[in-house]
Amino acid sequence: MADTERDPRSEPIEYDGPPDYRVVGRHGVYPETNHDEIARFNFLAQMNRHLSTKVMPGVGEAFEARVEPAFKKTKKRDFESRHEVRKALLEDPMFQWWSALRRATMETRQQAGRWVTLRQADELNAKVGELTEGDERLVLDPKFKQPRSTDAIDHHCMPGSYHTELVPGDVTGPANYDAGIFATTGGMLGRYNDGGGVAVAEWVKQTFGDDFKPKRILDIGAGLGHNVLPIAAAFPEAEVIAVDAGAPMLRYGLARAKTMGIENVTFIQDDVSDLSRFEDESFDWVQSTMFLHETSYKTMPMIFAETQRLLKPGGIVLHVEQPQYADTMPLFEQAMRDWDAFYNNEPFWTKMHEVDLDEWMKTAGFGDNHLIHGGVAAVVDKDVFPDAADDDSEDFGRKAAWHVIGAKKVA
Repeated sequence: MADTERDPRSEPIEYDGPPDYRVVGRHGVYPETNHDEIARFNFLAQMNRHLSTKVMPGVGEAFEARVEPAFKKTKKRDFESRHEVRKALLEDPMFQWWSALRRATMETRQQAGRWVTLRQADELNAKVGELTEGDERLVLDPKFKQPRSTDAIDHHCMPGSYHTELVPGDVTGPANYDAGIFATTGGMLGRYNDGGGVAVAEWVKQTFGDDFKPKRILDIGAGLGHNVLPIAAAFPEAEVIAVDAGAPMLRYGLARAKTMGIENVTFIQDDVSDLSRFEDESFDWVQSTMFLHETSYKTMPMIFAETQRLLKPGGIVLHVEQPQYADTMPLFEQAMRDWDAFYNNEPFWTKMHEVDLDEWMKTAGFGDNHLIHGGVAAVVDKDVFPDAADDDSEDFGRKAAWHVIGAKKVA
């Protein structure tokens, strides 16, 4: 058939994929990336988007068409738990295909990021060293013993997790995290991977109004500080303390903040389940963003108790996480969300999302009538980056939209 006889496409397909990696925000200590490295990150971002929007729906169809009917036929009953659903999915080729590709993109993203940072390790470490040496806003403890929850695990396949130092002053780990998270999220965290922090700052201002003027803010599990910097920028009069177990993260975080012109954050190495270095009732706001799922079941109640102790009367504590596994959430969705626990080195994910955080808040001493619930989606430059709030697709566990659970301490 001649070209002139072909049916023309009625309308052009609207592009809804990730932006080009070259639009990422390059602060003063951001790793340099060459053409091939950019191409690799772009491929991974596109692949992750394809998996979430084109392949993952097929897993749902396979579950309805094959997995669930086969289970009911064999067991003569419905599924009773997400674990039964997951084990049944493991036998289906559609789930196997999606799961293997999703794991492969994470492994490849980590390898790509590590290569980017290791080849320029000396330059990165020296640059960060010059920015942080002698700065009292970096408080590291050479004798600090890593909690087992961070020491024993390469979280989400990240080599060395948050704490490993290949050489003194090493920042290649956090630089890898910073450079590669674009590929994992398809750019949905925005130019500086800080769309979550921007969203939280805006939500707090809208929810608590102009009367809430925190003088002292504590961010626990701060990592490299990408979520706390927008909060610090939104409340420039506040003293902000960012605590994490990983010295490389804190070192890189301070340097990153300084090159972005944010000067009111102090980065401290400590175990967030024991923050006895701080006095009782010494903070107006205690915050964590996508941190609780990386702590152990044993540790979380201790963290909740510490936040209650540290809050001033009238202060607030907020934890931002993916949704809890409520009875209203289908077991299929729970099983899909559990993927990170079993195949992405997030062993605490499954338990954290099944516990009743409200009850833990109350056990820690927060009043039943003072619990806080809400929801936020990453705030990004919509002209360049995809907006999670406008995105109907669901990438279980990775979508840049989260639940907020917290409490206000009675004055």
